[in-house]
Amino acid sequence: MENPIDLKSSLKIFFGFSSFKDLQEPIIENLLLNKNTFVLMPTGGGKSLCYQLPAMILKGTALVISPLIALMKNQVDAIRGLSTNDGVAHVLNSSLNKTETRLVKSDLVSGITKILYIAPESLAKKDTIDFLKKIKISFLAIDEAHCISEWGHDFRPEYRNLRLFIDQINQKTPIIALTATATPKVQDDIIKNLKITDANIFKSSFNRPNLYYEVRTKTSQVDFDIIKFIKGNSGKSGIVYCLARKTVEELAKALQVNGIKALPYHAGLDSKTRVINQDKFLNEDCDVIVATIAFGMGIDKPDVRFVIHHDIPKSIESYYQETGRAGRDGGEGHCLAFYSYKDIEKLEKFMSGKPIAEQEVAFALLNDMVAYAETSISRRKFILHYFGEKYSAKNDDEAKMDDNMRFPKNKKEVGGQLKSLIKIISETKEKYKSKEIVRTLVGEKNALILSHKTHEKSFFGLGKDKSNKFWMALLRQALVFGFFEKEIETYGVIKLTSKALEFEKNGTSFMMTEDHNHEDLNPNPISSKAQGTSDKVLMNFLMALRKKVAQESDVPPFAVFQEYSLEDMALKYPINIQEMSNINGVGEGKARRYGNTFIDLINNYVEENDITRPDDLIIKSTGSNSALKLYLIQSVDRKLSLEDIASAKAMEMSTLITEMETIVFSGTKLNIDYWIREIFDEDQIDELMNYFMEADTDDISIAYNEFNNEYEEDDLRLFRLKFISEVGN
Repeated sequence: MENPIDLKSSLKIFFGFSSFKDLQEPIIENLLLNKNTFVLMPTGGGKSLCYQLPAMILKGTALVISPLIALMKNQVDAIRGLSTNDGVAHVLNSSLNKTETRLVKSDLVSGITKILYIAPESLAKKDTIDFLKKIKISFLAIDEAHCISEWGHDFRPEYRNLRLFIDQINQKTPIIALTATATPKVQDDIIKNLKITDANIFKSSFNRPNLYYEVRTKTSQVDFDIIKFIKGNSGKSGIVYCLARKTVEELAKALQVNGIKALPYHAGLDSKTRVINQDKFLNEDCDVIVATIAFGMGIDKPDVRFVIHHDIPKSIESYYQETGRAGRDGGEGHCLAFYSYKDIEKLEKFMSGKPIAEQEVAFALLNDMVAYAETSISRRKFILHYFGEKYSAKNDDEAKMDDNMRFPKNKKEVGGQLKSLIKIISETKEKYKSKEIVRTLVGEKNALILSHKTHEKSFFGLGKDKSNKFWMALLRQALVFGFFEKEIETYGVIKLTSKALEFEKNGTSFMMTEDHNHEDLNPNPISSKAQGTSDKVLMNFLMALRKKVAQESDVPPFAVFQEYSLEDMALKYPINIQEMSNINGVGEGKARRYGNTFIDLINNYVEENDITRPDDLIIKSTGSNSALKLYLIQSVDRKLSLEDIASAKAMEMSTLITEMETIVFSGTKLNIDYWIREIFDEDQIDELMNYFMEADTDDISIAYNEFNNEYEEDDLRLFRLKFISEVGN
């Protein structure tokens, strides 16, 4: 550079900012001095500016290699917004037609374009390389550089060959590689692959002190839990990540019917819909985006207040990057993940079809994610240790910014057990990963242990008085506290550090907290009777009222409301018709026919006993079976054979009856007389009508025994449908 540049003036002129963030200024100075640069900066730290400002200052065009078309578009739109000429920034990728490609090349040749975003696939083409040789390139920026490394969470083979293509362009320009997530091993791999071992390395802290980390057990009621959380953060912007597109669609609908402004985003949607949904989120026409991991890269929305993981991610890098989209403005950011080991097993099954080396890396990354979910130590400390950064809280408030530190578990003294753990790792010559070390301690054999004849050693089973879970928790915590190292080149083999050797000789005390057990909670806490969550006193009042209403209406009690509906009322305290119609087994028709009397009782009970109603428990369903419901009602109205209806929907007859029960029990009439008369004669119809009229319960097994097996169970279920349709609905 001939003359020194006033960077702060340039920053103000081009971007309107008065000051740099964190390490931005020294990074830019290094690049302007024509030096190779490696940047490790967390999401929201301002990585893009580190190459955008130098690109505007230097002569020529900066070549920015980026993995995602959506990411490029957002970056280009942002740069164009700073200039009067749209040609200042362009993309060159497969999304352009021939006319658009000609325009891009024209702007590049004329020197208008300061930044060109290009996909690695486009860079690999010979005609692209030949064209780029003709223009002056100021420098090369490689965004999302972790994609280069086979050890990274988002390895892309085409990134591995970037150095080859850069050499073919044959312009001796500096390289800046940037990533938000890289372990020490990934960092080393990137630098070696790009052949920039002389690069100056700039690392920002991975600590995001404003983010609160929380992991909850994932149950069958996870959608309910998410809706409840979002309603408690009404009006705030948030992202919900799911692994499957189907889950994205279903959850987005569930949020919508519960009054939450939510939209889906995944690769299965057409590009126009994706852009519309993304823009609505950015422009605050939508509060929540439910998305696969395809969403978020390069999206600069500073006020995302929560990031929820419906499914646990495949790696800590992915988790860190996705949670990093919360609280970029330094404000509130709640990172909530739902964890169940069943999800891990699904991911392991999915990985099993991949090449062995790829499987090993994927399993190592996934095991670290499991360790994070199950740990009871500081989640922030765990994450920062993973990225090779030591952490100690600046103050008490920061220390309590995760669930484990805010609600700590009791600690126990395990100095003796830590010595046993160190002994086992030493005696097995530091050749095992975590699972084999734990198996050796508790005396469990597997093929690997047998092949090394470890089971024949005197120390085999040294720790069998403790569970596998105890030893795994101790191993993970000792790893974070520096007693062990995990060797990534050998897929996670555990090695001893000098700290461990010193502890083995002279150490006495180590305090450990037990890991969380995410499988010990009831999988269905909302509807489970075992939880005892229904109000028993109210339940007794409701049962008495049902009996009274039944007598006045001259119908059996079950024809008014079934018992499971009363249990749901005693749990949720519905106090209007809309809430009553959301009760399990109560539709709008039944709510209007019988609901008011029960609502009055519940209202009075709530007031007299000063009960705080759990309003957020009343979650509406998406009505995802509404098309089937409509088809069944229309088919019965047309008096179609039930066998034909079942066949048309590829159902067993018992399944069809279950679907019909859902319709009738919630208050809708189905006139199936035409079918009843096919299977019962007049005397049988009278006999069954009298039975159900006098019965205390509509339990089919009791009716079956009452008639000494004279009727088939499915036939009795069909008659019960006729009875409740006529008498109860």
